[in-house]
Amino acid sequence: MMSLSPIQRFTVSGSQRVRHGCKQFGKWLSGSERLKAWFYPPAEIRTPAEKYREFNENCFADIHEQERMLADEPRMAFYHEAISRKIKPGDRVIDLGTGTGILAAFASRQGAAQVYAVDHSSIIEHAKELAAENGIENVDFEDVHSSKLYLDEPVDVIVHEQIGDFLFDEAMVPNVCDLRDRLLKPGGLILPSQFELFCEPMTLHDDRRVPFIWELTDVYGFDFSSMERSCPTEPEYHKLVSCDPGVVKHFLGKPTPLVEVDLHTINESTVPLSVTFTRKVTTAGMLDGLVVYMKAKVDDDLVLSSSPLDPGRAPHWGFRILRLDQVRTEIGDELEVTLTVEDWADPSTWQWICEKNRRS
Repeated sequence: MMSLSPIQRFTVSGSQRVRHGCKQFGKWLSGSERLKAWFYPPAEIRTPAEKYREFNENCFADIHEQERMLADEPRMAFYHEAISRKIKPGDRVIDLGTGTGILAAFASRQGAAQVYAVDHSSIIEHAKELAAENGIENVDFEDVHSSKLYLDEPVDVIVHEQIGDFLFDEAMVPNVCDLRDRLLKPGGLILPSQFELFCEPMTLHDDRRVPFIWELTDVYGFDFSSMERSCPTEPEYHKLVSCDPGVVKHFLGKPTPLVEVDLHTINESTVPLSVTFTRKVTTAGMLDGLVVYMKAKVDDDLVLSSSPLDPGRAPHWGFRILRLDQVRTEIGDELEVTLTVEDWADPSTWQWICEKNRRS
């Protein structure tokens, strides 16, 4: 092994001393109540819901986000068909998160007596102009967060597209359930209301596989295995998001919903925060991680999917990959997965493990 020169040893030693000194100074500073208040002003405490509202307001005001949704043909066909089937002439309708107002326009043209198009981002100004230019007259645009929407009488239908990449991350459950409980008639319709969340062990295509850095033990003779000691703690490091159907090669077992949701009956408190399930390996391959995706259903023949292996998937939704250390699996192996969350809408609170049980 090559030895360090005196200059290199001095540089390394000096760098370590400076970093140690800065760390000790920071501890001393944070331990002084007077100085701490001066150098570290108290951070504003916001709830996850407040943080998401701010993100939502900025994200969906972005014209490109609207372009991606409008260009998603499976998404648009799903909603157009759902509204054509389910909204009846004379219905009163709320369009939650109206964006450019396209779903409100579908409802209006289907014969709805009144549509309340709700959005608290600046995109609603474009929605108003687009409605006027396209002859949509029976839509009231409500520039307010849905929790602040009040109407004189309840509605027959709530239409929404509050579906995140991993189902819950656009505050679908609290927002829709709030409107359901306050403003939907008894027996009224939520469209769509039925959802499935999947979390499937899978194998990546060989040319798309990116191992953890410590799994690289021979890169032209260079060994990175010691990097496991420096494993990043940031939650996002352990998750990947993609819309590319060429990433996942196959599921290792038969996909089965992790969580099923019916917005007509669900409440936030009824969604389990820990789920354990098993998958018997039916297609051998490397266990690279767990892929999270969703399905929305209106009728048996009207389903919207973000599955990476569905050729008709809605392309603007991503699927999330929860990374795992690579493990080779064979047909008949059993995989036991436990997913624990503090808040389904906040992926930084998700923790997961997957253990392989040998074939008997």
